[in-house]
Amino acid sequence: PLVGIVGPCGAGKTTLADGLCRNGYRGRTIAQEHSFVKDMWRRLTRPEILIFLQASCSVGAERRKMKWTESEWEEQQRRLAHARAHADFFLNTDSLGIQDVLNHVMEYLLKRGLI
Repeated sequence: PLVGIVGPCGAGKTTLADGLCRNGYRGRTIAQEHSFVKDMWRRLTRPEILIFLQASCSVGAERRKMKWTESEWEEQQRRLAHARAHADFFLNTDSLGIQDVLNHVMEYLLKRGLI
């Protein structure tokens, strides 16, 4: 199945997509946080499974080596609201390592019978 991945900057979307691909799955990062079209994630990608990765403002900024404001992060959250409401799986990545995120998502896909 095509696994779409959304979330704010620095949540781990690209890293997860790469990990899924290395394990034989189709993972696609969707830059919904940069779009004013609330359901761009669905229109462009049409994923069979939608994963929402969350990261706090401070963790996302640290991971991306960015200086952004809380209001910029909140705007990303607003743009992600539709995707979050329709996500099949939600994971806060603040305290997780790269392999932990991949393991949690793979476990979810296994429980859904997709692995």
